[in-house]
Amino acid sequence: MTTFGRAGARSLLELPKAHLHLHLDGSLRRSTVEEIAREEGWEVPRPTGYGSFGHFMETIAAAAACLRNEADVRRAVREIVEDAKAAGVVWLELSVWPGLFRGRLGDYEAAVTTVLAAGRAAADEVGIGFGLIAAANRGIGVDDAITVAAIAAERAGDGVVGFGLDGDEAAAPASWFKRPFDIVREAGLLSVPHAGEIAGAESVRDALEVLGADRVMHGVRAVEDPVLVEELAARGTTLDVCLTSNALLGVYHPVETNPLPTLLDAGVRCSINTDDSLLFATDLAREYELARSVLGLSDEHLAAAAAASVTGSAAPVQLKTAALSSIAAWLGD
Repeated sequence: MTTFGRAGARSLLELPKAHLHLHLDGSLRRSTVEEIAREEGWEVPRPTGYGSFGHFMETIAAAAACLRNEADVRRAVREIVEDAKAAGVVWLELSVWPGLFRGRLGDYEAAVTTVLAAGRAAADEVGIGFGLIAAANRGIGVDDAITVAAIAAERAGDGVVGFGLDGDEAAAPASWFKRPFDIVREAGLLSVPHAGEIAGAESVRDALEVLGADRVMHGVRAVEDPVLVEELAARGTTLDVCLTSNALLGVYHPVETNPLPTLLDAGVRCSINTDDSLLFATDLAREYELARSVLGLSDEHLAAAAAASVTGSAAPVQLKTAALSSIAAWLGD
């Protein structure tokens, strides 16, 4: 766990926050991956950058291979929850495509049940809230997305809190996936597709208008359209921003060029997240510290980002109220 901070500065670990944008297969502890790799005789590359989005997806597949069975999955989820608690997280939404475990955990429903049970048990133990985002994979296709959406809808109110759409948005646009998002919205789940990462501002607009996005995973390229930025601010839509991910995938490199400060100053709600902590060699504390020390965000900005993460989440009202009060107290110290 990174422990950045300047002498006399408010502790970012003590800032209550939600973590909304992280993927199970990309968020394993490196020590756990190295342990499993030794058992299997695999090499573990160190992330320094990715030549293309395809290269990145290949690396994710290698990480996912470490989730060999139910015990590995339960361990990974438990460690993700423990790391979240250590970073000051009060509510965690973990994203997973159930097809990741095909042949290892049974069918899609069994995979969702396993991850949910592991998340709930770990969250109860450390004292934070937990919800699951069942995600579809653009590269697999619409029929698979409909299957995931139907399972998510069945588990609405039973631990599944949202439905996501991962993968290369330029290769598989939002318009292809309207039906699965209709299914989950009818069930009352949050719509949280990826957009505005590989593709530009128009992809963010499609996420809003076609998929009914409540939050947008990434969304930073909305800054390319000032009118859209105004609309995002007016709607109160949260963008789940990931600074190191954006830098290493070449979306905004170096980190100094990330438009997070511009979006916040325009009144857009933005949360701060890791995306894939293993693959980008980061953690949530480091992402907040980058926002502070590299982007120059004030503690007021950081508190606003933490508040946006809580407000935009699926956390229960009581948890949200308590967290927002604690954020205000942190800023008042």
